[in-house]
Amino acid sequence: MKIEFQNLSKRYGRKYALRDFTAELTGSVYGLLGANGAGKTTLINILVGILKKDGGEVLVDGKRADTLGREFLAKIGYMPQYPLFYKDFTVREFLAYMSALKGISAAKGKGRASELLEIVNLADAADKRIGALSGGMRQRVGIVQAMLGDPEILILDEPTAGLDPHERIRFRNLITQFSEGRIVLLATHIVPDVECIAREVIIVKEGRLLRQDSPAALAGQLSGKVWTVMAQDGESHEQFLGHPISNMQRVENGVCLRVLANERPSPDAMEAVPSLEDVFLYSLEGNRV
Repeated sequence: MKIEFQNLSKRYGRKYALRDFTAELTGSVYGLLGANGAGKTTLINILVGILKKDGGEVLVDGKRADTLGREFLAKIGYMPQYPLFYKDFTVREFLAYMSALKGISAAKGKGRASELLEIVNLADAADKRIGALSGGMRQRVGIVQAMLGDPEILILDEPTAGLDPHERIRFRNLITQFSEGRIVLLATHIVPDVECIAREVIIVKEGRLLRQDSPAALAGQLSGKVWTVMAQDGESHEQFLGHPISNMQRVENGVCLRVLANERPSPDAMEAVPSLEDVFLYSLEGNRV
């Protein structure tokens, strides 16, 4: 399957949420990376039919998505940024309800739910009320409901926001596990979540596509632009504040700064290996480099 966004635009009054957005998805995990308000959720809502576009096209295998109706929607598993749960339902009851909404037979839905609950390590919680689950457990219920119909496209909007480090790692591993044979679009502003698992990263800013490539290729584009500088205690950091600083770490004799700059920012600056976090900051603040 291939999804194409062609010159996609969405406007609210004079403000563009998306502007001339063009990208292509053909399989595996895509990280949709951008700051809050960059247009990630708008793009997803247009793809799943919640919002109407103002311009451009969304094509699925060469056909306009807005003409495919239920045939296309049945291929999508969607976990929104703020999933709504009926907290008095047990996990089993909620998944049976979601199966019915998706047009899945009761017997098939029951079997699929049991299979998925085993995968996400929630089989023992199947008869617990959703309101009694932890945040991480509810997120795992959310991905189970998205996977009930064995979708060809899995869309996850900020799925790890608010999770503790252990649950974030668990959830990232589940995404990789579920990615085989399907397109996964993972929208987030948490860079490590996409750096670990995405085949390609799509960076958006103010509704525009800035970059799309593999994490390694994107990092390679910053070769010679990332530097580490030691600043001694009591020494001013102001000489570097005109550049984006992706990290400041206090060490024994002062502060180690990670500075983005097109040229060596000071005589003692050492070139560093770029990371996706550097790429993200460079993309957002490249005018300061």
